[in-house]
Amino acid sequence: MPVAVCTVGPVAVNRTRVPRVVMMCGPAGAGKTTYAKRLERAGWTRLSYEVEFWDRGITTMPSAEVVAEVSADLKARLLRYVTAGNDVVLDFGFWFRRQRDEFRALLAPQGIVPETVYIATDLETILSRVGNRHGRWADDWPLTEQTATEYFERFEPPTPEEGPLDVVR
Repeated sequence: MPVAVCTVGPVAVNRTRVPRVVMMCGPAGAGKTTYAKRLERAGWTRLSYEVEFWDRGITTMPSAEVVAEVSADLKARLLRYVTAGNDVVLDFGFWFRRQRDEFRALLAPQGIVPETVYIATDLETILSRVGNRHGRWADDWPLTEQTATEYFERFEPPTPEEGPLDVVR
């Protein structure tokens, strides 16, 4: 197989394949992070809003301005990682189709069609999981039952028409 060489800043990177990107999709408490961490242990790079907030010392719901800043940083980091040939799992939630479409458009110039992994979890299971969150670490953000229910009800499940989709139940 031919090896393409591209330059990332001052470093040349050998690229023999197109990197994979997985968009984790599901409401809060569905099990996205558990799945994403398995990919991370297998060598994938995991990007997460919650981890980024935590690393910045933010342990409560951030302002819209902070979310926008973190979003821009994560998008830039994603592009750097895939340009370097890394597989990336986006542990974001992707609750709305417009968000999923935005990342598809971001990755299209790189020749990458992201895969969506939808963690289809019922509300009862979600409520039992978020009830066990206590805010002790980045992936442990507490939610009330009411908030988790509202998130569940607003969630827009992905469809096969959007692109590669794996539904995990």
